[in-house]
Amino acid sequence: MKIVKFIYVLYKIQLLSPIGIYSLFSSIYSSGINLMTLLHIAGKKYGNNIALIDDRETITYQRLLAESINLAHCLKQKTHLHSGQKVGFLCRNHVSLVKSIFAVSRLGANVYLLNTEMSKNQLNQFVARHDFDLIIYDEELSELLEQSHYSKKKVLSYHDRLPAINNLQLESYALPAIPRTYGSKIVLQTSGTTGISKDAAHKPSLFNYLHPFIAFIKRLRILKYHSAYIATPIYHGYGLAVLLLFIPLGKTVVVSCGFNAKKACNLVHEHQVEVVTVVPSMLQKMLESDAEKLASLRCVASGGAKLHTKLVNQTFMILGRVLYNLYGTSEAGLNFIATPQDLEYSPLTVGKKIKGMRVKFLDRDMNELNNGKIGQLCIQNDWSIKNRNKSWIQTGDLGYQDENGYYFLCGRTDDMVVSGGENVYPIEVEQVLMEHTLIEDVAIIGVQDDLFGQRLQAYVLPKENQNLTEKELLEWLRPRVARFQLPKEIKIVNSLPYTSLGKLNKKQLISVNMGKEAKM
Repeated sequence: MKIVKFIYVLYKIQLLSPIGIYSLFSSIYSSGINLMTLLHIAGKKYGNNIALIDDRETITYQRLLAESINLAHCLKQKTHLHSGQKVGFLCRNHVSLVKSIFAVSRLGANVYLLNTEMSKNQLNQFVARHDFDLIIYDEELSELLEQSHYSKKKVLSYHDRLPAINNLQLESYALPAIPRTYGSKIVLQTSGTTGISKDAAHKPSLFNYLHPFIAFIKRLRILKYHSAYIATPIYHGYGLAVLLLFIPLGKTVVVSCGFNAKKACNLVHEHQVEVVTVVPSMLQKMLESDAEKLASLRCVASGGAKLHTKLVNQTFMILGRVLYNLYGTSEAGLNFIATPQDLEYSPLTVGKKIKGMRVKFLDRDMNELNNGKIGQLCIQNDWSIKNRNKSWIQTGDLGYQDENGYYFLCGRTDDMVVSGGENVYPIEVEQVLMEHTLIEDVAIIGVQDDLFGQRLQAYVLPKENQNLTEKELLEWLRPRVARFQLPKEIKIVNSLPYTSLGKLNKKQLISVNMGKEAKM
């Protein structure tokens, strides 16, 4: 019954014609159910349409399918890769990465997407934990790999002379048989470049991901557009999810190794990109770099970090009502979407939930809270890593639902500060400070206080060539927040720490602050 419902829904939204339905069954029969199934559908339906554009090449759907299939045969023959094995990817955004993901999934091996900004020690932790059978990597990361404890098979993503994904080829008569596969997993990491991350393993499913797939298409009106630029790293869950949503829709996807605001604006202009996926800091930098080159954008999908009111208003003023706010996690997948209309209701909302999921908010004692009460956001859906046993996922995010059904986030559970008996949420004060015209960015953490137990401490990054003082900011802030929300100290800084995705790295701020306290 699931597959009948799945095909019916895709047919109703005009994603599958009778020929497309035949192609779907044919692909499942020949390959099984894995990521290559999506590419089969796209390759048969969109053939000569451009699929991917990167810094090196442009490739059609027909070529992407053929080369991904050939690559699967090459990897099977040359590395003896097979179902159940583990493949690590140390790659930035490019065509070879995309082909490799499809090929490895077709072989039934598990895909482990690794952060290219990790340290040698962090890579060693992954190698010790997973004992990878193969690592596919970019040449510029050779030193990192060579200095690690990894000693098994490895393949370059690109190279002019050495064997690499871009030049592995087999003659048709040499193609080894590949049985149907169904068990391949995609394993993401739940944290950035610091600390010990946890694995978030997702099993590709044509059925369980139906609700987020349909919600993404309908709420963002994706069927109206033809081209998209994925500015976020594919190794991050957000970047990968958008790629796997765009491919079966036949969109032209632009990717690039690394993010540079000026280059990003040029890519949007050159390819007349209509959809872009970003984190808020990327969007801010693009607007400041060359907003005129962003005129073709009709949908800006922001995710991965909080949106500030000032950025929402700035985007609306410059680009029009094109901004969407997406919320998801590595473990729970995509769960909330805020449309431009939702952001007009409140720039701070993550919108409304996707059909097919359940939400509840819990207090510290794990009691469920009523609407309007702030608690830890917990999610249950069919597309999370725990969908088999219908477990609730504790996201670690604080939030609430208002009386109109809109959802809001209030930071992380470990961000909340209890000051003089009052619960204080740093994100609320951050949002107020971000309204100041001379402030570029803000990070607020909790610090120990002898009188109140805890107080807020703010780190403020002024805009370039702007002078601010703590006294001026405290006077500006005092009438705009409650007394218990007023920071104990505001530090004016020249820079703030960010993760490779562009999110503020508060763990680093807390660590530095604790180190200073310990020396006192």
